[in-house]
Amino acid sequence: MLGRGNQAYDYYRKFMPASYNTRAEIREIEPYVYNQFINSKYSPRYGAARLPWLSGSAAWAYYTATQYILGVQPDYAGLRIDPCLPSDWKEVRITRRFQKKNFNIIISNENCVQKGVQKIILNGNQMENNLIPFKMMRKDNTVLVIMI
Repeated sequence: MLGRGNQAYDYYRKFMPASYNTRAEIREIEPYVYNQFINSKYSPRYGAARLPWLSGSAAWAYYTATQYILGVQPDYAGLRIDPCLPSDWKEVRITRRFQKKNFNIIISNENCVQKGVQKIILNGNQMENNLIPFKMMRKDNTVLVIMI
């Protein structure tokens, strides 16, 4: 939300279960699973994770990645595209289904910025801002997003 794509992606990667793979013996759960809590340094089981699969964190991780890093956000008026990417991501391709319509989205980041949409082209038509209104959507849509 602050436009710091490098930092957002770094935090996201650190939050992923795979970032704890070097401590799998201490965590005592599958290395690809979110858990509800990890015992603190005051516990005799320090570092051990408990209640895997029950946290709901996987859904929030998906929400964070798709709506705030990739920036594809459903809106009451349509589909908003406002990515916040790591600066070294030159291009991102996304397939999204929204309101029974298909979207093939290409985000072009040739200037290596972290935030900012210069223009969005939907099915050959340039949008006025970063919102794709319902009335302009077809069954199958091609979207080109050019970052500043």
